[in-house]
Amino acid sequence: MKYIKKELQSKKDYKKAPFSDVHWRVYISILLGQIACGYALGISGIALDQAGSYLPLTNFWTGLIGAGGLIGLFGSIFMGRLADKVGRKGLLMLNMYIFTILSLAHLFVTNLFLIFLLRLGLGLMMAIDYTVGNALLIEWLPTGESGKKQSRLLIYWSIGFILAYLIGSYLGGFSQGWKYSFASSFIFGLIAAVFRSFAKIPASPSWLASRGKNAKAQKVIQRNLGSKWGLSERLLSIKVKNISWLHLFSKKYRRQTLVGGLFYASQAFSFFGISIFLPILLKSMGVTNANMSGILYNGSMLIGVIIGILIFNKISRRSFLVVSFLSSAVALAAMVFLDISMWAKLGIFSLFSVILSSSLVLDYPYPSELFDVKVRATGMGICI
Repeated sequence: MKYIKKELQSKKDYKKAPFSDVHWRVYISILLGQIACGYALGISGIALDQAGSYLPLTNFWTGLIGAGGLIGLFGSIFMGRLADKVGRKGLLMLNMYIFTILSLAHLFVTNLFLIFLLRLGLGLMMAIDYTVGNALLIEWLPTGESGKKQSRLLIYWSIGFILAYLIGSYLGGFSQGWKYSFASSFIFGLIAAVFRSFAKIPASPSWLASRGKNAKAQKVIQRNLGSKWGLSERLLSIKVKNISWLHLFSKKYRRQTLVGGLFYASQAFSFFGISIFLPILLKSMGVTNANMSGILYNGSMLIGVIIGILIFNKISRRSFLVVSFLSSAVALAAMVFLDISMWAKLGIFSLFSVILSSSLVLDYPYPSELFDVKVRATGMGICI
């Protein structure tokens, strides 16, 4: 036993290993999931707008179905907890296959409640990618690379969202195109699922160590990085404990939990809410050219993400959050309270999109940075 412990301690910290094949496999696995998630959320509002001619949609059902994916995201509370108990790999190998099946099921459903349940299920699968995927990513990527790579994930989420607008606009020309629009997210879900299967994403060494499985963690590291790499002294000395949700509200973690939860709820849900109901929102603003305004909004969103990535490590997380929240609030207030033309509203709306989406680059790295490996997925689940 002493020999094994000494052998483990003689290895270099695997988090200091250079970026290699295993890091790319994990990163691409997660970014493909982000494209699928961005597409699934983006297509929702477009498909609902198309379904108005075929389904008895009231304001209640429009809101409920449109928000189904967001409601499903609340499942991250349970998915994060589950990932801290059973590990990251298994959940990420399964969720995109279920995502694909749920997407295809839209082709065979016209009942409004069943459509809502499908959107809810998709939201739950997305919750796994947001919480478990980011936990695995930060636990594999080299120190100094995780925050940078996580902030760039939003580019791929935005690509999925913009593709939803382009593909959804085309599918709207078909009879009952709303079904095909809803179901089309299966393409990106299947791509992510198949890649994860063939890439053979590894288990998290950090999570294995947190469960007292140091020898198994070492085997995973050596299989993917080589024999000279291993667990850090900190991970080797972790004591195995049963962690409950209440632990996140203990003196040690409650500040991180409150900061992460309030930040994510205030920012991400306002963005997702506006983005999902964009076609309906633009109509209420009196915007008649939906295609042009949609392109303007999506283009502004992508510009905002790129700006956010450029300044991500230039200023503190706190300053980034405060400035973006205040600027977004001012732009939103101007749209609501000022008596201005449609074009002026579109201009301010685009500015609002740039500001809000630029700060979204914090959504992935910031919550994961707040918690250590023992409670990371559970903590991210509570926040998200």
